[in-house]
Amino acid sequence: MKEIKAIVRPARLDRVRDALRRLPGFPGMNFGKVEGCSRYPSGQNPRSPKEALTEFSSKVRIEMVCPDEMVEPIVRVIADNAFTGQAGDGLVWVTDVAWRVRVVEKEADLAALAAATAALPGTA
Repeated sequence: MKEIKAIVRPARLDRVRDALRRLPGFPGMNFGKVEGCSRYPSGQNPRSPKEALTEFSSKVRIEMVCPDEMVEPIVRVIADNAFTGQAGDGLVWVTDVAWRVRVVEKEADLAALAAATAALPGTA
């Protein structure tokens, strides 16, 4: 199980979402508005403290948890559909997820979690 997060331009969100929904088995996603800045190109610095504090740009953070086998197609779809060729197109990263619980299915998933954690060293 993996968690995929991506930062993309707000104008690309609909395109990314629509492409992800076409993937068989797409697990769904959450998104939220964020602001940020990227690094300065080598040798460049802000011209003033005000510029350094106000140069943030609006972005959208997409988050989802998916099976390992879906990581590559999901990352490819996000990257292909978020791409404009301009600086600031965004970033995608993937992290491991130890376990998850779908709240609507809590009993089945919690039973699987209990069985999995019982097998871990030091949990007997």
